[in-house]
Amino acid sequence: MQIDIKVVPGASKDQISGWLGPALKVRVRAAPEKGKANRAVIALLAEALHVAPATIRIERGQTRALKRVAIDDIDPGEFARRLGRPTP
Repeated sequence: MQIDIKVVPGASKDQISGWLGPALKVRVRAAPEKGKANRAVIALLAEALHVAPATIRIERGQTRALKRVAIDDIDPGEFARRLGRPTP
């Protein structure tokens, strides 16, 4: 499955802040340099979803705050149970 996420690097703590419109807002302490923030986002999502980090990849937006993330090995129902759904 694919989701859009809004990343806020340089935050005071790593956390998933909920839905911001159609995108999941994710805050990470890592700086947006040399892929550090992207790796932190993948690790945080993997922990929250109980999947291996290798099953998550950034499809689009590697250098932008708005990213498209693909997650293998999780169905939409399980994703919704773990992280909720965006409100329409």
